[in-house]
Amino acid sequence: MKKAWFLLLLFTSIAVFAQQEPNLALYKTKNEKLKAWLKYTNEVLDADNYPKLLIAAQKGIVLSNDQLAYKSRFYFLKGNAYEFNNNQTKNALANYELALKYAQKARHLKNETSALMRLNYAYYALNETSKREQLIAYIKQVLDTTKSSYTKSVLYGSLGEYYLDNAQYETFIGYQLKAINYKKLLKKTVANNETIGVSYSQIAAAYTKMKQYNKAIEYLNYAQPYIKTSPYISAFSCNYYLQCFVPLKNLDSIQKYYTLIYTFPSKKDSLFLNLSFANKSVSEYYANERQPDIAFNYAKKAVLLGKKSNDQDIIMEANAVMGRVLYEKGAYKKAIEILKKASKNALTYDKESFVNINKKLSQSYAALGLWKEAFYYNEIYSKYNDEMMQESAKQSIANAEAHYQNKTKGQEIKSLSAQNTIKNIQIAQARKQRVYLISGLILVGIILILLYKQSRNRKKTNEKLQLLNQELDEANKIKARFFSILNHDLRSPVSNLIHFLHLQKENPELIDEATALRMQTKVITGAENLLTSMEDILLWSKGQMENFKPHFKEIPVNIIFQEMQNHFSGIETVAILFEDPENILLNTDENYLKTIIRNLTGNAIKALDKTSNGKIIWKAWQENNQTYLSITDNGKGGTQEQFKALYDDSQVIGIKSGLGLHLIRDLATAINCKIEVRSKPDSGTTFMIIF
Repeated sequence: MKKAWFLLLLFTSIAVFAQQEPNLALYKTKNEKLKAWLKYTNEVLDADNYPKLLIAAQKGIVLSNDQLAYKSRFYFLKGNAYEFNNNQTKNALANYELALKYAQKARHLKNETSALMRLNYAYYALNETSKREQLIAYIKQVLDTTKSSYTKSVLYGSLGEYYLDNAQYETFIGYQLKAINYKKLLKKTVANNETIGVSYSQIAAAYTKMKQYNKAIEYLNYAQPYIKTSPYISAFSCNYYLQCFVPLKNLDSIQKYYTLIYTFPSKKDSLFLNLSFANKSVSEYYANERQPDIAFNYAKKAVLLGKKSNDQDIIMEANAVMGRVLYEKGAYKKAIEILKKASKNALTYDKESFVNINKKLSQSYAALGLWKEAFYYNEIYSKYNDEMMQESAKQSIANAEAHYQNKTKGQEIKSLSAQNTIKNIQIAQARKQRVYLISGLILVGIILILLYKQSRNRKKTNEKLQLLNQELDEANKIKARFFSILNHDLRSPVSNLIHFLHLQKENPELIDEATALRMQTKVITGAENLLTSMEDILLWSKGQMENFKPHFKEIPVNIIFQEMQNHFSGIETVAILFEDPENILLNTDENYLKTIIRNLTGNAIKALDKTSNGKIIWKAWQENNQTYLSITDNGKGGTQEQFKALYDDSQVIGIKSGLGLHLIRDLATAINCKIEVRSKPDSGTTFMIIF
């Protein structure tokens, strides 16, 4: 919201003039003609008629010829025409530089002051860092030599803005308070009072940046008596209040100033700028309160109004908050698109915004699993965030050192004046103390370095041990999981095979030749199916040992049903039916699903162990854009307590009782489906897999 500073000044006490073009033929001398034309040009500026201002200023330049003071002023007004007509800052810059050149030649301090003020902003807006540094050095020279209260009031404020842009807020506040003191020395006019109010508002904005919101509110309150005559400045002031009350979570005050800002009349560009910023602030409040839908509505308004303002700073901030809200809503791809737009100009206008935008970009890519891009933007975030922290630390250290040095020098002067007679003794004592102090500091420094290195080595060792323990724990869990799968899926077929061999060995007289032949054929078939299942399970287990994660692909349900029919072909006591009339395709991990189906089928067979005419039915169908698989048996059923492991992580089933409902639960979660069970005593049981 950098441009707002000058807009605030521009909107102080604007009067409406007739803008009647003077008839220069009525004026005798060149100086009278230039004076009349300058008056007319200023009236055009006050009316915000920038195309007309451009023409008037150009004519004034031609009329000025060798009158350098007037030529300087007309070039300045021409720069205004470009700057405030769709932000043509490059064209404005060229004219401001010429305004400064001719003001210096004419030794016209007031014109020079105005040109320096606008050049400071223009170099900032166009990221002309080197030129701006040179300009700031020159401004300091002017301030050191001038006695003009007006020049000091303007240039101290301009100098303060330079430090504000570099996040040196305490230095900025110091210069801005100096500017206010000099403004109070000027003639008490409405316009001057309003500039004092603007300066207090700028200090409030700096305290907001430092997150000292109550202090910011204090300075905004100081500003109110000075700006009460200007609805335009009052509108900007409402936005500064919003910036304070949003982080303070004061919803009543937020709603008050948000409503109030819509009541102030305003110029077209400042209207959209103010409304965009207000909606951005309210959007941030609801985003902080985890209400992304409400935040999104305000963010939409902020973006729309920002575009109408044609102010790149405001557009950037509106896009930044929209990107953040889209991230909170889980629309990561759209968030990335908007945040990239915001990042293009963010570093130019506000380093803190640039840092936050790159942080959200990194988080959005991470949420999409695009780790390379996430790492790239996290690197940018870390770099500039560290720079901000270093700048803040350097400034704090510099301020502390300056304060310490000033205090020390004062004490030394006082001490030398009072104790001049024992000067040599004091010097000798000071030298001894210095040696002791330096020795002590060196010793303390060595100890601190050793402690730091020891702590860092211990931390690295602990981190390595923790990582190894996590890897070992995960490996043990995967091993136990696959042992459970192998135990369940191979035990039943092997048991059937062993059962038949025992029967053939111990009671051969019970089996006639036809039955024996039929059972041998069935055993061979069952053994072949068992071998196929073993190869399938072992190959899957080998592929999953290092990274137990599902691999999704499309697979027909009837293929899985066919494999299950083959796997359980040795079961004679229970009829197992498979129904897939719609020939459904599933996008899932084949092995995860087969493991779940084998386990549920095996559990159903056990449930029908003492049930005559046992029947199991597998069904597949689609309904309401969801796919369902269900297994139903006509067994004795059970209670919800028996199936608690499907829902309760603390319930654990041993390896001898099957794979365990807890593992069914984990595998189902991994392939994005859920298991429901319906069972009543003596009414059978139905398990439903919902995709």
